[in-house]
Amino acid sequence: MKVLVLGSGAGGGCPQWNCNCAMCAAARNGSRLIRPRTQSSIAISPDGQRWVLLNASPDIGQQLRVQPALHPKHGLRDSPIKAVVLMDAQIDHATGLLSLREGPPIELYVTPCVFEDLTTGLPILTVLDHYCGVHWHMLPVAGEQRVAEFSVDGFETLRFRAVAIPGKAPPYSPHRHDPKVGDNIALEVTDRMTGKRLFYAPGLADVGDVELQWMRDADCLLVDGTFWTEDEMVQAGLGSKFASDMGHLPQSGSPQRGGMMDALDRTGAHRKLLIHINNSNPILDDYGAERAELARRGIEVAHDGMEIVL
Repeated sequence: MKVLVLGSGAGGGCPQWNCNCAMCAAARNGSRLIRPRTQSSIAISPDGQRWVLLNASPDIGQQLRVQPALHPKHGLRDSPIKAVVLMDAQIDHATGLLSLREGPPIELYVTPCVFEDLTTGLPILTVLDHYCGVHWHMLPVAGEQRVAEFSVDGFETLRFRAVAIPGKAPPYSPHRHDPKVGDNIALEVTDRMTGKRLFYAPGLADVGDVELQWMRDADCLLVDGTFWTEDEMVQAGLGSKFASDMGHLPQSGSPQRGGMMDALDRTGAHRKLLIHINNSNPILDDYGAERAELARRGIEVAHDGMEIVL
């Protein structure tokens, strides 16, 4: 199984167009080694020819242009992207669908909660019906059903399992403050040929016993790397919300709860990577103290263009 990291940043990427925080400023002026990052999305393939897109960020057009593996190869109009799976209905994970409107109908895999949000509060799917159209495939993660195995046509050697995880619905959702099962999922993808497993969770509000077991079963983890500390946005003067308010578990723990680094220390995955990194997070600095701490624990930071083979 091949994994391409198309975008590794959180909403707005880095540098964010209107942000002059320490990380964004350094990314522009080169005073620190901070790689530019587009908004998070990855693509997976069993053979390097056919791909499934996991999340469609607003930067998807740019991301596809710079990835030769995702360029058209057959006929005048073509794309090796055959399906899209969304982890949630957040703007930075779903609005890239609009950039795919010139192609064939989108084979879209989403939960009922995500489908509802994307046909009401942010009616992207309704709009797309007037362009390419959408073939909706329901991931039955709702109510008491917290795990759903599914298949994607043309990808028989990959086994997909959607897993309900702690998180928040988008700010525009009517149940932003009343979480529902299916608002947020992680995805486990297993290569039937090699037995290798990927666990992808770019938004993860907490790691309890259930989430930890899923992470322990994986060979490669690509998980929420949004914030370094719980009060990062407040301390940077960028807002009044804490990491938990936005549905993210920071890397650094506190007496009240462990952080993502603590959770990753309890897994045996061959590769542990953080993705969906906010522009305020000091781990963006390749030579910073925070990056050194991650390296000491065997944790990598995903970057745009990264290729992983399982």
